[in-house]
Amino acid sequence: MSIFAASDVLQFAVRMEENGGLFYTKAAELSGNSEAKKLFGFLASEEAEHKKTFEKFLSQVTLYEPPEEYPGEYLSYLHNYIDGKVFFTNDASMTKTIDVASALEFAIQREMDAILYYSELKAFVNADDQKPLDAIIDEERKHFAQLSEIRKNL
Repeated sequence: MSIFAASDVLQFAVRMEENGGLFYTKAAELSGNSEAKKLFGFLASEEAEHKKTFEKFLSQVTLYEPPEEYPGEYLSYLHNYIDGKVFFTNDASMTKTIDVASALEFAIQREMDAILYYSELKAFVNADDQKPLDAIIDEERKHFAQLSEIRKNL
């Protein structure tokens, strides 16, 4: 059963990276620990790079454009869906993340959540449209591996 087009999933990914970047930027601002601040800054820049990657993927697929009551209705719906359903926005546990180890664990968990989310989403996308989704999962796995390597070297 296909519910989402590849363009929907890629727009989800772009929005999640936007939210992640905002989250990590805010976390860096709130952090009193210089190492955690540096780590959150690094993570924010990684999210920005992922956003660019996913925007590139998005430019290579046909956009799904359903009938709308007003211009931008569908994209607004997708953004609100992601903002309401997916980690990063309004996360109260962010303020509890104050040291590097905690910040790293928090970020690693969010990457694992993203991998699981996109893996599960594959069931709702046409088989022909799953290549971009696999690329997103690969990117999230790379980020997870990077963070795990940083944790190992602490």
